[in-house]
Amino acid sequence: MLYKGTVHKVGDHIDTDAIIPAVYLVTGDPKILGAKCMAGLDPDWVKQVKPGDILVAGRNFGCGSSREHAPIAILGAGIPVVVGHSFARIVYRNASNTGLMLFELGDAVNDIQDGDTLEINTETGTITDVTSGKSWSCPPIPASMAAIVSKGGLVNYVKARLGAN
Repeated sequence: MLYKGTVHKVGDHIDTDAIIPAVYLVTGDPKILGAKCMAGLDPDWVKQVKPGDILVAGRNFGCGSSREHAPIAILGAGIPVVVGHSFARIVYRNASNTGLMLFELGDAVNDIQDGDTLEINTETGTITDVTSGKSWSCPPIPASMAAIVSKGGLVNYVKARLGAN
């Protein structure tokens, strides 16, 4: 898969309550959650996002509680992929369960600026900042994970597998 979008950059230690504050956890609807994505940082943050844009995060993104609502809110905002310095362990499971792609890039995220255009090739693990011309490599998404993401998350993947049998 190839993703290309405008960068929306956030800092270090962005927890799940910043991604989607607890007051909005009365639903699992991606559109409703997406409309409040990052409301814990800035209530108007999501108004800048267009479908296909890319979130770039600092260290320990997704720390906090183990709510799946956080990746659902990111997806609901139209963001299919997050590039981060590092991720909290719990967010990996929740992201894969919901179909959100995560790429860990370490200190290289410091070279990516808010508003840049990124291009991400999930099969090769190549991330290119089209704006600056810089390019980085990280592990590509394993085929098993790509299959889950292509179905929109683990539940849909399992439904498709069971339906095929």
